Amino acid sequence: MKATLKSLRETKANPAVSIFVKTHRAHPANEQDPIALKNQLKVVEDRLTKEYDKSTSTTILDKIHAKTSELNHNYNLDTLAIFASTDDVQVIRMPIDTTERVVISDSFATRDLVRDMASAVHYYTVVLTRDKARLIEASNDRVIREFDKDDDAQNNMESIAFPVENNGLHTTSDGGSDRSASNESSHLKEYFNQVDKSVQELWGEHKMPLVIVGDAKNIGYYKEVCDRPENIIATVSNATNLEDGSAQHIVDSVQEAVEEYRTSLHHAALGEIDKARGANMLQTDLQEVYRSAFQGAGETLYVRRGYIQSAKIDEKAQTLSIANDATAEGVTDDAVGEIIEHVIHNGGEAVFMPQDIMGEDQPIALVTRY
Repeated sequence: MKATLKSLRETKANPAVSIFVKTHRAHPANEQDPIALKNQLKVVEDRLTKEYDKSTSTTILDKIHAKTSELNHNYNLDTLAIFASTDDVQVIRMPIDTTERVVISDSFATRDLVRDMASAVHYYTVVLTRDKARLIEASNDRVIREFDKDDDAQNNMESIAFPVENNGLHTTSDGGSDRSASNESSHLKEYFNQVDKSVQELWGEHKMPLVIVGDAKNIGYYKEVCDRPENIIATVSNATNLEDGSAQHIVDSVQEAVEEYRTSLHHAALGEIDKARGANMLQTDLQEVYRSAFQGAGETLYVRRGYIQSAKIDEKAQTLSIANDATAEGVTDDAVGEIIEHVIHNGGEAVFMPQDIMGEDQPIALVTRY
C-alpha cells in the first residue's frame, strides 16, 4: 500500500480524479454499496463534463466504468478509493473510514490516506494448528484479507499457498506409524518450517510484522524454525476456534497483544527522540521540520495523534507560516499532513504518539538523517 500511495502522490495529471465511497464488509449492508458508488460516479460525470472537454471527460469516464462495472462488492472493506486520469485508473479497497467525496485537481488526494495508513499497525497474523495454518492480513483491529488458494498474490508462489494443510504429520520416512513425542515434534517442526517459507515469501513483498497465534507448543516450534524471528512482534496462545473461526474473530483475539506492541513503540520513540536531541539531529520547530521533510532529510517523524495545523506553504521558497484561518486564500488546512507525505515519500517513517506522551508543548518532532 505504501508503494501504491507513493506512486499516486508522484502522479501529476490534468485532471487527476479522486473518488472516495463508503463501503461495507458484510451482507446485507453491502447491498447499498453499488448505489453509493453510482451516486459518486454521477458527481464525477457532472463535474468532468462541465469542467473539461468531451474527449477528456469521456476517456476518463470510460476507464472508470470499465474498472468498476464488474466489481464484486462482497469483497469490500470500509472505503472504496478510485484514482483516475486519462492514462490509468486504480481501484483500491481500504480498511479505513473516510468522508465520501470527489476531488478533481492536478494531483491525487492521498494526504488523508497517508495519514491514516501511517498511524495504523499493519501486520500479518499467522494462525497455527497441528493440521492447518492460516494467514490473515490486518490493520489495527480490521481484517484486510485472509489469504486463500484463489488469491492473486499467491498465484506464482514457489512455496505452498495458504491455507497450508499438514498432510504429513504422522508420516515417517520408512512408511511406519511412529507417533512418539520426539517423532511428532520433528514432523511439526518440519511442517511449520514449510509454513514459514510461505510466510517469508509473502513477507518479502510487503515486509510487515508478524503476530503468531496458536497453542504454546506450536508457537515455540514455529519460533525455532522461523527464518526471521525478529519480525515477530507478538504471540497469542489463548485464542479459540483457530481452524474454523472467522478472520475477524482471530484479529479480535490479538488486539491486546497489538496494543502492547504499539505501547512499546511509543516508549521506544521517547528514547529515540532523546537520543536524536543529544546528537543535535532533532527538530521541533514546524518551519524547520517542513524544510527538512521537503528536502528528504527526515528519518522519523513523531506526531501527536490528532495534531492538525493550518499554514501557508511556499514550496519554491521551502517556507511554512502558521495561519489561524484555515479557509483563507492560499492556506493549507493540514500542513502536518503535507509534512507526513513528504517524509514518507522520501523514504522516512511517521509514528503517531498518544497525547499523554507528546503534549501541547511538543506536538511534532523530526529525527533527521544528518
